[in-house]
Amino acid sequence: MIIILSLMMTITAYQVSKRQIDTRIEARFYAEAERVIDLLVERMGKYEDALWSGVASIDARGGDIDLPEWRIFSRSLRLEKRYPGINGIGVIHFVKNDAVPDYLAERISDDPDFEIYPLHEHDVFMPISFVEPEMTNAAAFGLDVAHETNRREAALESRDTGLARITGPIVLVQDEKRTPGFLFYAPFYDGGMHDTLAQRQQRALGAVYAPFVVQNLMEGLLDKDQRSIRLMVKDQGQLLYNELDIQDVDTDPNPMFRGAFEVALHGRLWKLDVETNNEFRVNNTYAQPKLVLAAGLVIEALIIALIAQMARTNRQAVSYANRLTSQLQDERNQLVVTNKELEQFSYVTSHDLKSPVRGIGGLADIIRDDLSEVGDEIPNRERIFWNLSRIQQRVSLMNRLTDGIIEFSQVGYMPEKGSLCIQSIIEDVRHTLGVHSQSLDVETSIDVINYDASNFKRIIFVLVENSVKHHHNLSELKIKIKINQSDEFFNVSIEDNGPGIDPRFHGRVFNLFETLDGQHNTERTGLGLAIAKKCVERNGSRIDLVSTQGNGATFSFKWPSSPISKDFLGGKRAA
Repeated sequence: MIIILSLMMTITAYQVSKRQIDTRIEARFYAEAERVIDLLVERMGKYEDALWSGVASIDARGGDIDLPEWRIFSRSLRLEKRYPGINGIGVIHFVKNDAVPDYLAERISDDPDFEIYPLHEHDVFMPISFVEPEMTNAAAFGLDVAHETNRREAALESRDTGLARITGPIVLVQDEKRTPGFLFYAPFYDGGMHDTLAQRQQRALGAVYAPFVVQNLMEGLLDKDQRSIRLMVKDQGQLLYNELDIQDVDTDPNPMFRGAFEVALHGRLWKLDVETNNEFRVNNTYAQPKLVLAAGLVIEALIIALIAQMARTNRQAVSYANRLTSQLQDERNQLVVTNKELEQFSYVTSHDLKSPVRGIGGLADIIRDDLSEVGDEIPNRERIFWNLSRIQQRVSLMNRLTDGIIEFSQVGYMPEKGSLCIQSIIEDVRHTLGVHSQSLDVETSIDVINYDASNFKRIIFVLVENSVKHHHNLSELKIKIKINQSDEFFNVSIEDNGPGIDPRFHGRVFNLFETLDGQHNTERTGLGLAIAKKCVERNGSRIDLVSTQGNGATFSFKWPSSPISKDFLGGKRAA
């Protein structure tokens, strides 16, 4: 999981870094494309200004201008320096059929070879009267733009709207390469601009126009060597300009970005397909994502090496732990065997001691009977009888000790089967110990003990007996037993109002043969609490004591409500 999460973090960091870089590069691409588009729109705006300045010059001369005046005007524009990409600037006159002879007479006075061409059947002629510079545009003189639909419709739209308009893609007669181009019109009228369509159609005199070869326009706009993108321009599906099929050192066979843009230009909608070139790739290639990935993989390799080392160390530790556990298990098994042998020894020894002890007791009884028959003739008779009484007391104590040792040794590891009713247990304890019903109060929500009930009864008996034996005034004795269930255990507490136990002796009271007033009371063996403690611990819990001198004592423990595992019985304890 650590390796997978680390690898995921590395890949995520790489992807985030790459995405951020790609986003910045994409923004640069769109900024570059928009810069070129803005330059195109701005440059066309300047060309339009040049056309309107021509219109203004004509309007200033009363709506007409001759060839010498137009030459002076066009030279003042300094087209080559101020308007790169433009092929020239000229004047087109709108001539009706009946006015053609007068128009030709005026033009022939300037140029004897002037003629209108080609012939057509439209009622309005739109010949190019002059265009400068003359040398590069000589083929356009006299060309009637009305002969061709594309040229004618753009000129009529410009006339009708009073706005500058461009044609769709055409081939200029003066372009020897026959590449796509267009014409740019700005209308002029008799008496200046008019407000209504009818007035504009009736009073239109012609248009100032400029021919463009798109190749020259784009090179004049921004040389492709100074751009990091390449363009393809179309007008209503017709190709105007294309750099994308040029194969040179700047061509990127797999461009980083491509985009399509639309530009509305003077009545036409140009569509630009833009893609990046090699220069863009060189200027926008960053090693950061790869460095992030490489660093992440190095860290990943270190993590794998560390985990491998940890796994190797863990295997060694587990192997050592298994060996140690095996040794401990062997020792534990030996201890269990030894403990069982000791318990068996204790049982056998205690059982075997009962016979001589009974014999001693019987012999003391015989001696007492014999001495009773003799009468008062024996000297120190009272002292002899007192010593015989002491022997019988010691025999009685010895019997209780051997019985206690036998009982202690019989508290085995495995629970005894069978179940007992709580009420039955309490009644038996009360009857056996002679405890008045008012002295023993039971508070429980449990009806039956189903698990190791005999040992449970033994613990209750021992703890109640302990309270009875140590109380100085049995008429005031109060014992309260509480039993309630918590999860898989019964919580049991036995509280009395006896003399209490000094906290200094809390640990000692559970020791074998330990009594706090042993020499003053020969009735006590010091085995009861040890037996209770052993029963509780054999069933996975511990017995706790809360008491202070003069304030009674409370013994509490947990008892399983159902069978528990041998491993649990072997060493784990309930909290």
